[in-house]
Amino acid sequence: MAVAFDNVNSATGLKKLDEYLLTRSYITGYQASKDDITVYSALSKAPSSEYVNVSRWYKHIDALLRISGVTGEGSGVTVEGSAPVATPPVADSKATAPDDDDDDVDLFGEETEEEKKAAEARAASVKASAKKKESGKSSVLLDVKPWDDETDMKKLEEAVRSVQMEGLLWGASKLAPVGYGIKKLQIMLTIVDDLVSVDTLIEEHLLEEPINEYVQSCDIVAFNKI
Repeated sequence: MAVAFDNVNSATGLKKLDEYLLTRSYITGYQASKDDITVYSALSKAPSSEYVNVSRWYKHIDALLRISGVTGEGSGVTVEGSAPVATPPVADSKATAPDDDDDDVDLFGEETEEEKKAAEARAASVKASAKKKESGKSSVLLDVKPWDDETDMKKLEEAVRSVQMEGLLWGASKLAPVGYGIKKLQIMLTIVDDLVSVDTLIEEHLLEEPINEYVQSCDIVAFNKI
């Protein structure tokens, strides 16, 4: 089903997009697609950290484009007040140019700063997709359980996300009840298979000091090839 957004370069549009991405890693579906590129390209600049979910998603898509590009088709998305992802046809300058004697006329038309940045983003994404071959990647959902109901879940998540390595990208997360007042952290991540082993990530990082101060156990709930 197609998704539509207001102008994502306005405060109202960014707020709605931030709310939309609160429980999602991608614009549609469970992997990066052309829908993500459409919204990514519509943004005239990187979103402020004030919009936590949009900022997290933007950095993720930006990193994917740098690593291997995005090939998923998506479900179709439109962004009001923003240029489409497809590059518009180039006009025939000979057919539209005025008399040669008029030196003051701008033959290239008036292009706004937003249009320039959107065009640059589109060109960069297309170039990245064409230049690099798709690497093997996987999308993973982890259950991270604390020691007890007194564990600070905010600090637990900060500790988990502090693990940084090449080929690892953290995604959306949420807290889910376990019982007896205890909650667990469910968190998405994307890995480049040749660079990151989920078992190694868990055993050598998430269950080791200092993170094991907060984390009792970590289980793979879902593992899907992208």
